[in-house]
Amino acid sequence: MISFRRTGSVVTVAINRPEVRNAVNQETARRLLEELKAFDSDPGLNVAVLHGKGGNFCAGYDLKELANHTGPSKLEQDVTKGPGPMGPSRLQLSKPLIAAVSGFAVAGGLELALLADLRVVEESAVMGVFCRRFGVPLIDGGTVRLPRLIGLSRALDLILTGRPVGAQEALAYGLANRVVPDGQALQAALELAEQISSFPQQCLRADRASAMYGCYDAPSFTQAMQYEIDHGIPVIQAEAVAGALKFTSGVGRGGKFS
Repeated sequence: MISFRRTGSVVTVAINRPEVRNAVNQETARRLLEELKAFDSDPGLNVAVLHGKGGNFCAGYDLKELANHTGPSKLEQDVTKGPGPMGPSRLQLSKPLIAAVSGFAVAGGLELALLADLRVVEESAVMGVFCRRFGVPLIDGGTVRLPRLIGLSRALDLILTGRPVGAQEALAYGLANRVVPDGQALQAALELAEQISSFPQQCLRADRASAMYGCYDAPSFTQAMQYEIDHGIPVIQAEAVAGALKFTSGVGRGGKFS
């Protein structure tokens, strides 16, 4: 159901239920949660890439399994207790996650893609809140992350209509960060992951954490600025001085990273 492959400081996590377009059931959600938690706690890993086997990213939660729930109390417990039906989508990861999106990334699958920091999307991919037509709510972060990523007006368009969104529209919205030819999302995401993994990681994670705090948690501009300062100062001695010496030697100038 879930497979992973580690290459240096990058791990690739794959949803492997192609017979149902990688729809997630409880066991798949549990395994996916385990793998991403393991990634986040492993000091030897810097970036994770999430993708789906067989031509689709993820078609959401397995509605056949949802239809078999026997009572409201059990359903409420399954939904409200723990990390969420899709597995890791309610997490706040401390390290970058990249989604390599092919085929369908819809309903809960869209919410998984929104968990990622960056989304590399194939030209024929389709994203959307397809659960709208079945009366299944977004309860894995969709209503939280989508408006912050693309703005409330555009988010409401997608949430209220459930319409499909193609790759180019997703790119224009900021829902996709890169659009690549079909069949190339995983490779492009891995190359991006390797680049991100090559940078000084304490600095990268501090800046990432400050951006996330400012977007989601900061009650005011002043507190967001203070958070940035508090997290940036330790990096100066840890990495910035060495980086400045690297710059003076000519490395990294002109947009070159080596």
